[in-house]
Parts: sequence; C-alpha cells; structure tokens
Amino acid sequence: LTQPVTPDLLVSPSSQDGDLGSECPEDRGNWTGRLDFLLSCIGYCVGLGNVWRFPYRAYTNGGGAFLVPYFIMLAICGIPIFFMELSLGQFSSLGPLAVWKISPLFKGVGMGTILIVSLVAIYYNMIIAYVLFYLFASLTSDLPWQHCGNWWNTDLCLDHHVIKAGNSTLPVNISNTVSPSEEYWSRYVLHIQGSSGIGDPGRIRWNLCLCLLLSWTIVYLCILKGVKSSGKVVYFTATFPYLILVMLLIRGVTLEGAWKGIQFYLTPQFDHLLSSKVWIEAALQIFYSLGVGFGGLLTFASYNTFHQNIYRDTFIVTLGNAITSILAGFAIFSVLGYMSQELGVPVNQVAKAGPGLAFVVYPQAMTMLPLSPFWSFLFFFMLLTLGLDSQFAFMETIVTAVTDEFPYYLRPKKASFSAVICIALFLMGLILTTEGGMYWLVLLDDYSAGFGLMVVVITTCLVVTRVYGMKRFCRDIHMMLGFKPGPYFRACWMVLSPATMMALLVYNIVKYQPSEYGNYRFPTWAEVLGILMGVLSCLMIPMGMVVAVLQEEGTLWEVGVQQASRPAMDWGPSLEENRTGMYVASLAGSQSPKPLMVHMRKYGGITSYENTAIEVDREMEEEDEEESM
Repeated sequence: LTQPVTPDLLVSPSSQDGDLGSECPEDRGNWTGRLDFLLSCIGYCVGLGNVWRFPYRAYTNGGGAFLVPYFIMLAICGIPIFFMELSLGQFSSLGPLAVWKISPLFKGVGMGTILIVSLVAIYYNMIIAYVLFYLFASLTSDLPWQHCGNWWNTDLCLDHHVIKAGNSTLPVNISNTVSPSEEYWSRYVLHIQGSSGIGDPGRIRWNLCLCLLLSWTIVYLCILKGVKSSGKVVYFTATFPYLILVMLLIRGVTLEGAWKGIQFYLTPQFDHLLSSKVWIEAALQIFYSLGVGFGGLLTFASYNTFHQNIYRDTFIVTLGNAITSILAGFAIFSVLGYMSQELGVPVNQVAKAGPGLAFVVYPQAMTMLPLSPFWSFLFFFMLLTLGLDSQFAFMETIVTAVTDEFPYYLRPKKASFSAVICIALFLMGLILTTEGGMYWLVLLDDYSAGFGLMVVVITTCLVVTRVYGMKRFCRDIHMMLGFKPGPYFRACWMVLSPATMMALLVYNIVKYQPSEYGNYRFPTWAEVLGILMGVLSCLMIPMGMVVAVLQEEGTLWEVGVQQASRPAMDWGPSLEENRTGMYVASLAGSQSPKPLMVHMRKYGGITSYENTAIEVDREMEEEDEEESM
C-alpha cells in the first residue's frame, strides 16, 4: 500500500522568498504608497471633459436643474459600475484582457476595450500636444492671439479693443467678423486653410509634430517603471490642477460682469427635466467623465493589495469628480460673463464646448485681463496636468493588458515594450499633425469611444451578474472587503445600470447625426470609416466567443459554450494566502479535506479576513445542502 500524500503546508510558491507578509506579486509590480491608487484614480477621472464639456452641458440642459439628473445618474450607473470595475481588478490582480478568466467565452470584451483605448490614446495625446503648443506660446509679454495684423489674419479679423471702442462711439457689426484667437487657432496652429477636407490632409505641421513627440516622450518617461513611476507623478498631476482651478475661480468671480456668467450657468430651468434628452445627456456626462469601460480603473485596482478599501475609494473619487466639474463651471462661466460684458454680447454667444472653449474662447478672455500671459500659462498648465494623468491610465491599461497575457516574455522587458507601444501610437497619430488633422481628430473623437464602449460596458455588467452570477460576485467582494454589497449595488448591477446603458445605446443610434467640424460636413466614406471603428470593437466579442469555443473539446453547446463560460481553473486571487474557501481547491497541495484549516495553519492565526472566509465556506455548504435537497 502506498503512503497517503501529505500536502506541503510549509512552502508555497509565494512564500519561497521568506516574505509571507507581502500581498502583491513582485514581478507584476504594485503601488508603493498609500495614496498612489486614490490619486491615480482621481487624476484619471478628472480630465479635460470636466473643464470643457460639463459646464457647457449644464447650461444647455437646464442650468442648475441639470444637477438633479446628473446626481441621479451618478447614483444609478456611475458609482455601481465604477465599484464593479475596481472589484474585478483588485480581486484578480489582472489587466483588462486576463481578467476574462472569469468567463473565457467573453474575452472578446477585453479585446474590444484595448482597441477602444488605443484609438482614444492616439487622439487624446494630440490634444495634449495642442495644449503644449499654447503653453509655449504663452511664454511671451504679448500673447500672439491678442491682436489682428499678423500674417495669418484676414480682413474679417476684429479684436475686442476695437469692439469696445466701437460700442462707446459707433455700433460695430460683429456678425461677420472673426476674433484674433479664432484665426490664430484655425489659421496658424492648425493651418486648416491648407486642407480642403478629410481626404486632403495636406502637409505635416512640424511645430505640432514636435509637440506631439514631446507629449509622447513625457508620457513614456512617466510610465517607464509602470505604476511605481506613474504612481509618484500623480502626486503632482492630480493635485496641482486644483490649485490652479481655485486661482482661476478666485480671479474669475472678482471680475466685473462675472455674475452674468454664473447666473447663466446656474439659473435652474426645471421644465428641462421633462425632456428625455436632459437625462440622457446627464448619463453620458457621468459615463465619459468617470472613464468606466476604458479599463483604466480595472488596471489601477489590479495593483492594489487584496484588502484595499475600494468601497470607500469609490465614493471619494466619484463624488470628488462631480464636485470638480461643478467648480470648473464656476471658473469658466465667471470669465465668460466678464467677456460677454466686455464685448457687449449675450453670454450664450461666447459660450462653447470642447476645443472651441479651450483654444478659442478662453484664450480670448485671457487677453482681456491684466497679466494675460501669466493667466494663459496657468490655464494651459492646468489642462496639461489634467490631460497627462488620463493619458497615463490609457497607456498603463494597454501595457498591463498585453504583459499580463504574456508575463514570461514581456514583464522583464516592460520598459522596452512600453517604448514600442508609444512609438507605434505616435506614428499612427502623425496624420493628426497635418493641415487637415483636425478632421481626423473629430472623426476619432466621435466614433472611437461611442456605441462600442457602451456595448462593452453593458456586456461586462451582464456577464458578471448573470453568467458568473450575482451571488458569487458578492461572495468574492465579501472575501476581499469583509462585507457584502448592499441591496442598492445589487439592484443597480442587476437592473438599473444595464437598463440605463441600453437606453443610452438606443438613444445614440436613433439620434445619430453625421460628424461635422464648423461648416464642414464629412463625406460618406469618412462616416462609414467612423462607424466601422465603433463596430469593430463590438465584433471583437463574437470573434472572441468563436475562438473560446473552438479551444474547448466536445459538442458545441453541451461542452464548448458551457465550459468556456465557466471561470478558468486559476481564476481568483493571485496570491495563495488570499485564496480561501472555494479558491483553495484550485491550488497545488490542497488535497486536505479541510482546505481552509490547512490554509490557516500555513499562514498563521485567524484574522478578521479568515473569519470572513469561514463565513463564506459555511454559506457555500448551506447552499450546497439546499441544492441537494
């Protein structure tokens, strides 16, 4: 008779180095400071959209009344999906591709995410390049967009000093005139007159090309050592924008006429709440502002320790993001109110969203202030720091996703692999530096992260709650945090969040409008190309399903689909000391009939988390008994 095999209780793969207290796999890297994760999430979520999209959306959708649907949508689909992404990442310590060990049949969702993030990273860094261009242009005693009379100006150019003088003597017709800042942006920075449309990109603008190269170099240097380096950079890039925002806010509210802008921004128009468009706009703002579905949150959480309190962090980041958006609205509209008084026109004639606000309207407002180069430099430096930490997240998501798939080959060469990704995306972005580059940027902005991103988020929500199982997911969170999500989160995950996302998706399809830039309408082939960008990320899901089923043996449904939809054998916490309950069974040396007791003897006494594991095991036993009965 052979002797029974005794499990090795003393040595485990994760404890061979003698450091039993370590909670994170060293070869993968982890956050080195307590605030690294929190500040990275704040930096990722608080981006350019908070400054140039939220204030405009608020005033066009009911002013102060817009805050009602905004916070309701934050509660229904913002906070729950945010918490779900963080939970998936922290529980598995895996990136957006490898995390689909939870249900290999849907690995195509991860591939779709990576495609979307790559497209966004290409054009987002071009926006940072524009910001760098204006930042350098502000290093002068006289801002170049302050007056007409430069070689790029036309006869239609009319600066505000002339308008102000005209208002006091003779009425000036400004309907057919253009501001110096608008001509500086379109005719000098973009040199868009050199292109007839998206099919005629024209020549490369070498000053923009160098700015793009500089922005990619900055991003690479900051993610060179993964989260160990970017986690330290965010201490500056995530906090400094708040200092500048407060300075701009104080300066703005002390200007003459600021109250006109603030009144315009916040006056509640409650009749707007009866319109479905306002609720959809609020949900869209939440969706894109928090950055759910891009994989950045999941990636950041994957570098946490197993018991990090992401429940608390969820509320800090989501509410902080909302408050920042509202504050930015005050800073922007106080200056726009002053500008409208200076020009003698209503606020709605100077208010714009997107690049038009950042590169035309606000720079023009800066020229009306004393020390205008100083305020201009501060504003663009704020935009730079806001943009950079969002770009860090996009790049970290791509690099982490691929290195987690090929850890033995790529993790030792992570710095070199990051350089290859940065160079490749820089080369793909060169078309954005041409004279017609803005047309391509608008196309990417409109389609790369549109309905494709919504399909990814809806699928993730449905797979976690229905394929993997709500009960099992809540049990995983219980094991990780020591408590189960309450009825609020379960109701949102099961019904409210997916239903809201479906409504967004249907609205986007029904209300589809072709892209345009100013008076330029995009040709049909460009529209088709844009739609294909969005559809391709969706097609990754069925393609991934086909690959997953073909890898399984047996008949298509009975074995292939069912087996591929179940979690992989090695799904669960990455470190052995965190694998309790049902996850112990998938480890080497777990032949003991009491795997939890073996686990506890191996790693020491009973802590609060081991108590949680005992509760989880007891619940599982009770459920098994109920099923057998």
